[in-house]
Amino acid sequence: MQPATKIHSLDINAAYEVLKSVVLKTPLQFHRKLSEKFGCELYLKREDLQVVRSYKIRGAFNLMRSLDAVQRKRGVVCASAGNHAQGVAFSCKLLDIQGVIYMPAITPKQKINQVKMFGGTHIEIVLIGDTFDECQTHAVEFSERSDRVFIPPFDHPKIMEGQGTVAKEILEDQSQLDFLFVPIGGGGLCAGVGSYFQTYSPKTKIIGAEPQGAPSMKEALKAGMPVVLDSIQRFVDGASVKKVGDQTFPICKDVLADVLLVPEGKVSSTILQLYNEDAIVAEPAGALSIAALDQYAEQLKGKRVVCILSGGNNDIDRMQEIKERSLLYEGLKHYFIVRFAQRPGALKEFVNGILGPNDDIVRFEFIQKHNKETGPALIGIEVKTKEDFSSLVERMDRHKLNYTLVNQHENLFEYLV
Repeated sequence: MQPATKIHSLDINAAYEVLKSVVLKTPLQFHRKLSEKFGCELYLKREDLQVVRSYKIRGAFNLMRSLDAVQRKRGVVCASAGNHAQGVAFSCKLLDIQGVIYMPAITPKQKINQVKMFGGTHIEIVLIGDTFDECQTHAVEFSERSDRVFIPPFDHPKIMEGQGTVAKEILEDQSQLDFLFVPIGGGGLCAGVGSYFQTYSPKTKIIGAEPQGAPSMKEALKAGMPVVLDSIQRFVDGASVKKVGDQTFPICKDVLADVLLVPEGKVSSTILQLYNEDAIVAEPAGALSIAALDQYAEQLKGKRVVCILSGGNNDIDRMQEIKERSLLYEGLKHYFIVRFAQRPGALKEFVNGILGPNDDIVRFEFIQKHNKETGPALIGIEVKTKEDFSSLVERMDRHKLNYTLVNQHENLFEYLV
């Protein structure tokens, strides 16, 4: 395939040659149900089937392969709580390089064990800091003290080139695309993939998908430069960063046609749908591009579309949280603080007179008795449809029940639920 024009300096074709004997060429898989839903021809780029179950191996190996003999002998350092750490660990073992991998102290044991499995005796893990940002600060300081090369998760040309090989594989399988949906965290995948598409398929519109609770690229585009967010929601951990890369941003700004913010609850519903209907295990960041499709439903009709399913490292321990977030987002689960009158039969009246035939109490506990007249209780109710919820609230109001809908009060919800 000949380039339309050479726009960016990233050499993704060279990275492809470096990686072709190391990474898997993951399938570009036609998805019948999503194609029917949106009236288009839709494919999933299955990076969840990659060697370390995410695309991160591409950038990590490409950068580490470029190190000279002196740098390799000194070793490398990285900071990550997930996929990047696994990519670096795998590369350390393949290239016979010693690596020190910094991970937050709160990192789940499952992820730590995965990194150990891929790196073996070639890596040392340091657990430090309560957040990724704190952990990364320690990692950078150590790399400077020890004169080891720091392997960043996204903000380096070699990282972007490696991630961009995903685009080369896509266009080898489907040369004519209208839309490409890409998850965005720090911007490494978006910059690499977008650069390649702008060179070889400039008519393809690149649509970025970010977590609603971590809109770092959206805010950077508004400001015209990378900005540091005061706080972020970390549920979509593989794509939740406070600041996009200084080197990734100019390329992303140039290649992106749009950036969509996806609610974390919508991501959760998409994870469950992929698991239940397709037997696909997607991590939150992996499901991000698919979860964004509804926002472009009208534009997709009759088009050829690809979503990058970027990773499948989802800890089974998170499934209950994912289900909870999905039910809340879909409007099927609600929490109330109900202040019952302290008299016989008050609770019975609630069950018999207020709950509908499809309503189910999934949590009930008294919080604290403040006085003799009322006793507050936390009640979780699951309904069958959104309409059932409206009817439930109408009955509560009609019975003049003293209640607070906890879902609408974020701080109260996090504290109680």
